[in-house]
Amino acid sequence: MKKLVLTLVALVFVVQAFAQIDLRKKIEVNGSAEMEITPDEIYVGISLKEYMKDAKRKISISTLEKQLQAAVLKAGIPAQDFMINNLSSYTNYWEKKKDPAFLASKQYRLKVKDLSNLDAIIAAVDAQGIAYTNIESYSHSNIEAYKNELKVKALKNAKDKATTLVESIGEKLGGVLLIQDHNSDFTPQPMMYKTMAVRAEMADAGAMPDIDFKKIKLNYTINAAFEIK
Repeated sequence: MKKLVLTLVALVFVVQAFAQIDLRKKIEVNGSAEMEITPDEIYVGISLKEYMKDAKRKISISTLEKQLQAAVLKAGIPAQDFMINNLSSYTNYWEKKKDPAFLASKQYRLKVKDLSNLDAIIAAVDAQGIAYTNIESYSHSNIEAYKNELKVKALKNAKDKATTLVESIGEKLGGVLLIQDHNSDFTPQPMMYKTMAVRAEMADAGAMPDIDFKKIKLNYTINAAFEIK
């Protein structure tokens, strides 16, 4: 009797194990989609620095800042898109009290929709007072919508691939069994922004000036499994 019970228990486990095995015929493929979009949210870093005009006269941060603010307003950029990033100096506080030639620097962050009027903004500021300009980051205001669009396209691409392969052997594609989303978002890298004057100097020197701004490249890969009828 005991052996019979153990045998029945073993049979139950075997039946359950077979029940968990998916015996349906299936095909698994990768689908992909990509697109390039032009950024409409570009964050530009601008660093201003005081400098000595001559032995006695210093061009202050406040003077340079007023020039930059006026240029930003003239370009029609909202006040909230122009902000201070950091305040620093070339010497420390105690040296400032001792040294009348103490020089400070100030960093700003500017949000623009494109770079078309950035040259005019930079040109309105005393060139000697500009330490550097660079692109800190960039994105698109509707990037999430583009991502969702790509996901759908990638899944449709996977289905098209599976349909072509299955029909080539006289079978029909069934419903989807599995969808795995492999996201590979873009990661924008900071880059130096070359002003119009710098690009002109590069062109005169025979170098190719960097004019076009990098586009955002989005790509998605979907792994999908479909049943074969």
